[in-house]
Amino acid sequence: MNDFKIAETETFQKKIESQKFTYLYPKIRNYVYPILRENPYFGPQIKKLRGEFKDVYRFRIGDYRLFYTISELTVIIFLLDIENCKNAYK
Repeated sequence: MNDFKIAETETFQKKIESQKFTYLYPKIRNYVYPILRENPYFGPQIKKLRGEFKDVYRFRIGDYRLFYTISELTVIIFLLDIENCKNAYK
């Protein structure tokens, strides 16, 4: 299987640049990115959402959720958003 490339959306970049999420970014780049590049479909922290968000996956990082979609055609993972779990599913 080819390694997936990772693309950050503007929404994700704005959130990660905010003071609230700045400390998480090194963990995301050093821990989460390698896992997603290898296999973004399955893992202990990965779940596929249901209903109207059936094409979206979430990666659990402690109390936060990283949401992403996968483009199999272009082999790219699009990071959509990151949110605290208590606000993530509202």
